[in-house]
Amino acid sequence: MGRHFLQIPGPTDVPDRVLRAIARPTIDHRGPAFARLAGEVLERLQAVFRTRHPVIVYPSSGTGAWEAALVNTLSPGDRVLAFETGHFSALWCAMAARLGLVVDLVPGDWRHGADPGAIAERLTAAHAAVMVVHNETSTGVRSRIPEIRAAVDRTGHSPLLLVDTISSLGSMDYRHDEWGVDVSVGCSQKGLMLPPGIGLNAVSPKALAHRGRLPRSYWDWEPVIAANRDGFFPYTPPTNLLYGLRESLVMLLEEEGLSEVFRRHDRHAEATRRAVRAWGLEVVCADEREHSSSLTAVLTPDGHDADAVRRLVLERYDMSLGTGLGRLAGRAFRIGHLGHFNDLTLAGTLSGVEMGLRAAGVPIEEVGVRAALARLEESA
Repeated sequence: MGRHFLQIPGPTDVPDRVLRAIARPTIDHRGPAFARLAGEVLERLQAVFRTRHPVIVYPSSGTGAWEAALVNTLSPGDRVLAFETGHFSALWCAMAARLGLVVDLVPGDWRHGADPGAIAERLTAAHAAVMVVHNETSTGVRSRIPEIRAAVDRTGHSPLLLVDTISSLGSMDYRHDEWGVDVSVGCSQKGLMLPPGIGLNAVSPKALAHRGRLPRSYWDWEPVIAANRDGFFPYTPPTNLLYGLRESLVMLLEEEGLSEVFRRHDRHAEATRRAVRAWGLEVVCADEREHSSSLTAVLTPDGHDADAVRRLVLERYDMSLGTGLGRLAGRAFRIGHLGHFNDLTLAGTLSGVEMGLRAAGVPIEEVGVRAALARLEESA
């Protein structure tokens, strides 16, 4: 009985009012009512990305938006400088290689973000782009994009800066224009509080002018931007998801406000880390400057299987936690605290984690929830 706690870092809980918006009758996607809907959504998406330039919407996952970022800007054989910060950065690099790009990978330990210092050592005039994941969903580590941008500028080279903001958009401070990002990649099912099904590219004028020669048809930006001028799309758009997106954007931008959204996520992330440390456990992120505000990845002690903890929490308490991915499989679990989330949700989540750790025989101090609540009271 009771409601399932979905505490993975995406897909996240969809607010009831967004579900009701999605349930509206479908309309003609070539008619005037749809054009008004599309216009509202596209304008508000610019505000979330903090850009004055086009935001392109695809019926896709974030993976599709990754591909769109690459095929619209790069050509076969182009070199890209990429950073290994976790499972999803590795997947994006693998996609780039499959598309015929040459990936120069800066290796990482999955506990730190992209190293701005490596830019000066590794970036050359031959690199057409730099690829960075802003918030690595597999590790709970954030890369410092303004420092990456500054490091690129100091080299005197002018590659495109491509940034994955899939698990930070709408949850953590992100500034496409101010930070000099050329393509930002986002999607619907995390901070935007929707089901999966929408992929996003925010695109700078430099990116629009830098047209690569990789094959593209569905992913081509140009026909989308042209159709969007009149409020339409060159393909059948996800009409009902756009209804939901309009509702979620109103919640984020007009009712709560982005600055308060970010403050809320920061509070919950810090309270979660207080709980983890009070249990005597370790957060995956090893640099205080790089903690994610969307999720916290927790290492289990040697001899204790993180997936066994997750299974017990699901079976006994009906709560889903994120699994460890790649080299963190079995060694870590992830607590999502993003999207439609408040203090009571966090208290319930951490209570479930604490009960699950204890029941699984993981040696902890049973004061994590108390530490988190104390932090919430301090920062209320």
